[in-house]
Amino acid sequence: MPRPDIKPKQSLGQNFLVDANIARKIVQSLDLNADDVVLEIGPGMGVLTRLIQPLVKKVIAVEIDGNLAARLKSEFAATNNCDIIHQDFLKYDLAGLAATNLRIVGNIPYNITSPILFNAMEHREKIRDLTMLVQKEVALRVVSKPGAKEYGILAVQSQAVARVEILMHVPATVFAPRPKVESSLIRWTFTDELAVNIQNGQVFKNIVRQAFGKRRKMLRNSLKDIYDSAPDLTDFTRRPEQLTITEWIELANKVNTVIPEKPEN
Repeated sequence: MPRPDIKPKQSLGQNFLVDANIARKIVQSLDLNADDVVLEIGPGMGVLTRLIQPLVKKVIAVEIDGNLAARLKSEFAATNNCDIIHQDFLKYDLAGLAATNLRIVGNIPYNITSPILFNAMEHREKIRDLTMLVQKEVALRVVSKPGAKEYGILAVQSQAVARVEILMHVPATVFAPRPKVESSLIRWTFTDELAVNIQNGQVFKNIVRQAFGKRRKMLRNSLKDIYDSAPDLTDFTRRPEQLTITEWIELANKVNTVIPEKPEN
């Protein structure tokens, strides 16, 4: 599966998936059907693309590397359901896509995991689920529960809008070059079960980020930098890792109702 004529670019954080067995397991975990539209982030050498393309209605593969994108365009030119887009996914216009109920999958550079995730959250009305290979440490943070040391911004913002689950852990040996860390395949299945209760998404994000940015402080101290005062809405002597997702939503809603945000300078 490795291609000796393709050299990974360190500047793009490329670690190609080269294990055919793991690739098959990843695609099997997606549980694809013939009506699915799959948006693949960073197809690289096309290891997952080749397995996905025959199973679905359409594949849109977004690849930042011009050389790899050109190779894939040539390889899939004869198909009528695979579009290869040469572009940085972080600049790709998700909002402009006509398709809805998207299935997004990707083996991505670990340094852009958070931007990709938050971008998907912003456009979750178009997305059914997001399945990504990420650093194992990040995956554990996403699925962590209140009270755990890993519980933070990624957990709260993810679990407020999606059901999250780790599908498998993946050793470094299945990539070339080998990363220095283990990986995990994790899925976000977007749902309004809790998100429908969020009155102001920006206030919710602001409060969560501000509080966890000063996670050792009690809420009454960490939130005062955003708001002039903190009403007796919850136990403000607690620290951010002690609040459940539901409590974060309730807190954000109450703060949104009674305290105007400070104007930006």
